[in-house]
Amino acid sequence: MDHVLAKIKGHGKRKIFKLISEKTLFNKLFVTDEACVDYAPDHNLDEDSWFKIDNFSKQSYCLDILKKEFDSKDYFDLSKDKFSSINLLLAIQAGDFYFQKITPSLFVTRKMIAFGEAAEIESTERRLVVNEFADAVYFKEKDRLVFRSLASISSVFKGIDVLYKEATNEEVESFLEEDFIELSGDFSTKKVSKPNRKRVALAMDTLATMAAEDRDQMCSYIHSYCEQKLKFDKDNSKFEVTTDDELKYLLYGIEQRFYTTPLGHERRLANSVQAMDLL
Repeated sequence: MDHVLAKIKGHGKRKIFKLISEKTLFNKLFVTDEACVDYAPDHNLDEDSWFKIDNFSKQSYCLDILKKEFDSKDYFDLSKDKFSSINLLLAIQAGDFYFQKITPSLFVTRKMIAFGEAAEIESTERRLVVNEFADAVYFKEKDRLVFRSLASISSVFKGIDVLYKEATNEEVESFLEEDFIELSGDFSTKKVSKPNRKRVALAMDTLATMAAEDRDQMCSYIHSYCEQKLKFDKDNSKFEVTTDDELKYLLYGIEQRFYTTPLGHERRLANSVQAMDLL
């Protein structure tokens, strides 16, 4: 049997209540393995793709309700006076769990003109808008959570934003001290933007696994694509970084985002990447 639960705001001991039973809230989501991508903060999803986290029940930010067998008898019905306190809808459908974060803008009261035998004005009761797609779906059998935006579910799964790794000041400073970087002007750690801090975290992971002999090749590769964007001292193998924008192109180069099409030889920048051997 399908159920819709609601989580409410407040300091009470009970947070999750039954809202509706024997009703299906969301259309069933079919997501193939090929349409799933391991979460990466710098990856831009295609329209038909979803981020995934496998072995989700083993993660520290997994909800307790997902770790045990669901029994509707464990939950009380939500009273009418608590409807406005709902901040999460949780639909259990065919054993899977569909999540929608609720914000104040989704509660609506509207006056409408209805066309029957004659036109008449109707004032609706307060209603809660259900989105076409859930913000996240947990597939119980696969122990997999799929979602499209980490920001939309970070308040649902407390601690999941650890996946959105952002380099600390110490890590940024350490990165800017790499032997292929020369800071110029007044550029410093304080001027590194939030998006670039995320890219620095990714670049540090890439550099940690890069062979020493590949670094020279990396510098040549970056210089070949960024000659107009970054000043490169060939004698010392150093890139001069004077702005946050220049740093961005250097970070793109470390992640090998630049490429040339084999047909037409057009030079391009990939806004996200996915390893082909994972497809």
